[in-house]
Amino acid sequence: MSAFGSQSMAAPLRRVLMRSAANAMRDADRAAWHYGPGFNPAKAASQHAVLAELVAASGAQIEWIEDKADALSDSVFTHDPSLMTDRGALILSMGKPLRAREPSLHEETYKRLGIPILGRVEAPGQVEGGDCVWVDARTLAIGRGVRSNQEGIQQLSNLLTPLGISVYGFDLPLWQGEEACLHLMSVISPLADDLALVYSPLLPAPFYQMLKARGIRLVEGDAEEFAASNGLSLNVLPTSPLKVIAVAGFPRTKAAMEAAGCTVEIFEADALCIACEGGPTCLTRPILRQ
Repeated sequence: MSAFGSQSMAAPLRRVLMRSAANAMRDADRAAWHYGPGFNPAKAASQHAVLAELVAASGAQIEWIEDKADALSDSVFTHDPSLMTDRGALILSMGKPLRAREPSLHEETYKRLGIPILGRVEAPGQVEGGDCVWVDARTLAIGRGVRSNQEGIQQLSNLLTPLGISVYGFDLPLWQGEEACLHLMSVISPLADDLALVYSPLLPAPFYQMLKARGIRLVEGDAEEFAASNGLSLNVLPTSPLKVIAVAGFPRTKAAMEAAGCTVEIFEADALCIACEGGPTCLTRPILRQ
C-alpha cells in the first residue's frame, strides 16, 4: 500500500501529484481558458519544470499524472480535482465546465498508485480543491463561491463527518466576476499550522474569526501586489513549516513572510502562474504531508 495522508496544509511535503505543462498547455486557446496576454506555452512548460525541481529538492516525491495531449490545459493545476485525507482521496467535481474531465485523471492515477478512493462529489455538487483549507486535522473550511456550491460542501461533509472531521462553508465575494475565479485559497496561504499569509479585505469574516479563535497568526500580504497579481502574490506552497515556494516579483509580500520567520524560495512564473491565474499551491496536490 502506498503512503498517503494529508490533513495539514503545511506539514512536511513528502509526496505530491503534479502534471507537466509540456503537452497539456501546448495548444491552449488563450481566450477559451481565460489566460492572460502573457501566456506562452513553451515558456509556461519551462517555468513549470523549474517549480518541479524546487519541489523535488525539498525532499518531496513527485507522482506524475500521465502527460498526454488531451487538451486539458488547466489539468496542470492539480490542486483542484481531488482532496487527500488520512483515509484516502476524495474525487471532487469541478465548477469550471472546461475542467469537468479532470477528476477522472486523478481517480485513474490514485488507482494506479494504490491509494484508496474515500468518496466522490457528484453533480450538481461542486467543490474545487482551491476552496478547501485544513484549519487543523479535524476542521476543513470550504469557500462557497463560483466554483464550490452548497450541494458539494454538503456531500463532503457527509463523507467526512463520520471520520470526526467538521466541515464549514464560508461565503466568498464575487470580486472580479465569474470568469476570474476567487477561491478561498486566493485569500489565504498557510505557512505553518499556526501561521498564514492572508489578504484580509476579502477574507470571509466568520472564517477570519475562526482563525483568530484557533490562535493562528496572520501575515498580511501587500495590497498593491495582491491587486497587481490578481491574488497570485498570496499563492505560496509550504514544503515544510515556515519554508515556502512563491512566485517571483512580489518583494513586499516576500519580506512580510520573511519577517514572520519564513524562508522563501521564488521562481519566475509570468507565463504560467500570472497568465493562467494559478500559483505553486494550485500546481500541486499533496498526497502525503507528515
